[in-house]
Amino acid sequence: ELYYDRGNHHEFVSLVKDLARPGEVTQSQAFDFEFTHVEKPYESYTGQNVKLRYFLRATISRRLNDVVKEMDIVVHTLSTYPELNSSIKMEVGIEDCLHIEFEYNKSKYHLKDVIVGKIYFLLVRISPPLPWPATPRSLASRAGSSGQELSILPTGSIVSPATQPRESIPIRLFLAGYELTPTMRDINKKFSVRYYLNLVLIDDEERRYFKQQ
Repeated sequence: ELYYDRGNHHEFVSLVKDLARPGEVTQSQAFDFEFTHVEKPYESYTGQNVKLRYFLRATISRRLNDVVKEMDIVVHTLSTYPELNSSIKMEVGIEDCLHIEFEYNKSKYHLKDVIVGKIYFLLVRISPPLPWPATPRSLASRAGSSGQELSILPTGSIVSPATQPRESIPIRLFLAGYELTPTMRDINKKFSVRYYLNLVLIDDEERRYFKQQ
């Protein structure tokens, strides 16, 4: 269900089974049913812009209005730790003013993990740096469109006094404090969900220097 396109629901799997012959129902009845080998290729997801859901729907067909009842089923996809989980290391700066290097211990994290890293100051010719807000951001983009829906999660700050060249600041961000979901890529060719870490340096004149990863 794409919230920007509420009139259209996109089905990726559907199974139907008739449980009773046409006739009258005059008392309580129970019907056994079973769906075997149901494909569940994606994990359930509820976001600000899109919802992916599995559900059972029971329908009693009548001449005027059908009686419909739905029950949601949550699907969780089991995963394993990646064999390759390399660190992230990048440089950013302004020529002859600021040159920093930041490094995170790995590029893939589980939902309750801790992001560990360091910021290295290689060249500092600006006013003394102040907080370093480290902000996870979720980005949901829809396939076939240049539009992207962005949600900024709560910000944490790493406060540092005046920093000199060759100094470093450690980073430790606990993901358990944020409401995160697994990264999702090109789900049914309709949407993707990605997370970025936005690192911002603010000097004492409120100028901002940032890098997103």
